[in-house]
Amino acid sequence: MNRAQLSDLAAFVMVAQERSFTRAAAKLGLTQSSLSHTVRRLEAGLGLRLLARTTRSVAPTDAGERLLRTLGPAFEEIDAGLDALSELRDRPAGSIRITTAEHAAETLLMPALQRLLPQYPDIRVELVVDYGLSDVVAERYDAGVRLGEQVAKDMVAVRIGPDMRMAAVASPNYLATRPLPRAPQDLAGHRCINLRLPTSGGLYAWEFEKSGRELKVRVDGQLAVNDLPLSLEAARRGLGIAFVPQDIVQEDIRTGRLLRLLEDWCAPFAGYHLYYPSRRQPTPAFALLVEALRYRAPPAGRSARPASR
Repeated sequence: MNRAQLSDLAAFVMVAQERSFTRAAAKLGLTQSSLSHTVRRLEAGLGLRLLARTTRSVAPTDAGERLLRTLGPAFEEIDAGLDALSELRDRPAGSIRITTAEHAAETLLMPALQRLLPQYPDIRVELVVDYGLSDVVAERYDAGVRLGEQVAKDMVAVRIGPDMRMAAVASPNYLATRPLPRAPQDLAGHRCINLRLPTSGGLYAWEFEKSGRELKVRVDGQLAVNDLPLSLEAARRGLGIAFVPQDIVQEDIRTGRLLRLLEDWCAPFAGYHLYYPSRRQPTPAFALLVEALRYRAPPAGRSARPASR
């Protein structure tokens, strides 16, 4: 195999994994026309069609899938080998891609990066906000950040935040003419602000727990959103009851802008974890990031700052 063939194969892998010539070209630093020509040259040389192209999508053919299954792990090993060479540098270096929820990025990742990156100018970090629970292996992320209960068992998981709680909240104006809910079942008589999940397209069932009893409640209302800050803003405007992470509403509750409901039904649950494939060999740069994020419980007598989902 000559270098041109290796380059062509790498281009095919990128297009097949991204399912897009546009995204693949951007990552490779090529024009779309040049990348398309490269893939066609590879197909012509093999005498096989590797990609099925339409005006809206790109997907591997059966032959393309077979080739991708062979080449994908091989190129991952090459990437890992190149990353491992950073151990020989005087300063840790390399790029790290992480998929995360917005709240975790704002409350945990950004503060850690603020401390880490100025000390190590050769480390680059890309954060991709995604509520869809992306497959970190298939999407070629180095790691992901999710709640402990959402991390697959075959992943290495590192706790990066304290336990968290949810809070059901509504504005005084909304509650002025309505009875306070005393139990989760009472939400059936209220307008609730639903959250739509990107993974399934369904609406999130509100999760409650009290004295070991767990309840999942399907709420109803006039408004549904796919973003937690929007849900909170809707509650502030009196559009209904929102179910959001406790820490993002503490100031609203303190000032009386929002009233907390069903607090005794909102039990703590496992907080955010950084996770990555168990077969991954951490580079010095990645190891530094893990240590910067690793959660350390506060000394006895001091409470941790609440986090959220």
